Order: sequence, then C-alpha cells, then structure tokens
Amino acid sequence: MPKSPDAPAQKALPGRKAQAARNDGLILDAARSVFLADATAPIAAVAERAGVGISALYRRYPSKEVLLRTLCHEGLRRYNVEADAALADSDGWRALVEFLERVVDADVHSLTVHLAGTFTPDESFLPDVMHSAEANTEIVRRAQATGKLRPGVTAEDLGLILESCAAISMPDPDRTAQLRRRVLAMLVAGLSVDGDLPGPPPKAGEFAWRWERRP
Repeated sequence: MPKSPDAPAQKALPGRKAQAARNDGLILDAARSVFLADATAPIAAVAERAGVGISALYRRYPSKEVLLRTLCHEGLRRYNVEADAALADSDGWRALVEFLERVVDADVHSLTVHLAGTFTPDESFLPDVMHSAEANTEIVRRAQATGKLRPGVTAEDLGLILESCAAISMPDPDRTAQLRRRVLAMLVAGLSVDGDLPGPPPKAGEFAWRWERRP
C-alpha cells in the first residue's frame, strides 16, 4: 500500500544504533528466560541464549546486578502501562478485571516471584513504584464504587492475586497460560462475593522486605 503523503516519515536508526537496539531486545528477552528458570545463572548464559558476544552484553550491562535491575524495571513499567489503560476505562469493575487479565497474560509478576532479593533496586525505581501504588489504589477505589468489589479488598491484595497466578508454571507455556487464566477467574469471582475476609489485609509496603538484597 502506498504511503499517505500526509503520514509523517519515520526516521530509521543508523546502522550501528539499530544493531545495538536489536541486541538490547535480544539480551532482555534472553535474560528473562534464563533468570526466571534459574536466578543464580551466570550472565554468560544470557549472552549465549541471546546469540551475542559477552563483550557486547557487558557494554550495555556491566554486571548481572545491572541487568537484573533493568529487567525488573522494564516489568514494572509494563505493569504501569496496563494500570494506566485500566484507569482510562469508565467502567470500574471491568477495568479491574481486564487489568488483572492483561497483567497475568504479560507474566509481569513472575519477575517478582523469582527475582525479588537477587539485586538491589535503586532510586530510579521510585517514581514508577509510586505511580504503581497510586494507580492500584485508584483502580480498587473505582471498582468498589461500582458496588461489585467487596469492600474488604485493598490495593495490596492485587499483588497477592497476581503473584498467585505467576506461581503456576507448566512445561507447556500454552498450558501455563490456560491454568493461570482459570485460577484468575476463580480469584476474581471471590472478589465479588459478600462476606468478611479472614485476617487483616496486607499493609502498604508490607512486602518491601523481599527486595532487600539477600546474601
């Protein structure tokens, strides 16, 4: 199809920068696969899986710590993109349910389940962490305003739901996705049931200890 004369021209990256961008994507994809399977794996395993030289990897990520930090920060940013999409939905209950579905499908919380405590988050995380907390609170508030979300549910409960789904893992990725969606559907059904929940709800920041670097 011919390009519209009114369409803005997209500038292609110069050859060297384009290659660096491709390598970066390959490295992060490989790091996700390698470290979710074994958080103690060496950084050389990432280079091998990505099909790039170890020197090319170290030019972009000078240590495993930096690579893990970047990987989890990218996951947090993806979470915030989905949270913002939920806040753009005028139906509070639908926004909550579809938000949970999208985050489960994106498998963002596997990074939390497997990599918390393997590196030290730095101050660059703080704006996105605050954005995430504020968005979670507002998503829950809007869902409760519809009368469909039980009043005892808190924003911190969302993380527990998502981590529960992320903990499900099968050898077949398609089967993993099916079972995660099945469990999520059961958990969502529980969100709308009347009655008191046992025990006090999670407190804000109660799970922050997991991100402290373990020896």
